[in-house]
Amino acid sequence: MTSAYLYLNAAIYLLLAVWCTLAPARTASAVGYASLTRSGQTEYLTIYGGLQLGLAFLFAWFAWTQQMRTGLVLAMALYLPIVLFRSVALLRWWPVETATLALAVTEWLMLAAAFGLWWQGRSV
Repeated sequence: MTSAYLYLNAAIYLLLAVWCTLAPARTASAVGYASLTRSGQTEYLTIYGGLQLGLAFLFAWFAWTQQMRTGLVLAMALYLPIVLFRSVALLRWWPVETATLALAVTEWLMLAAAFGLWWQGRSV
């Protein structure tokens, strides 16, 4: 189960990295960026393309090498602050674009799954 969860994370981040790399203006617009300067475009591509590709690699690596607990720690360390910051931001700037809300729901579910898998495997 944990292996599938880690591979799912890898797939999601790989798809997001490819989407953000191949269609940066479209993806930026979908999450509310009205326009980006050349510096902004560089930063967007680096974080939304490069960092997400790196996360995809890490999640796949931990699943492939059977380092399930380490993969779950990565997921919790990643999703917990994202969920906290996203929740505050949603409360502050509601309403938001549909894509932003979809990302929030996905992040909440992935965090809950990470904690559930961690809890389930704590006696292993």
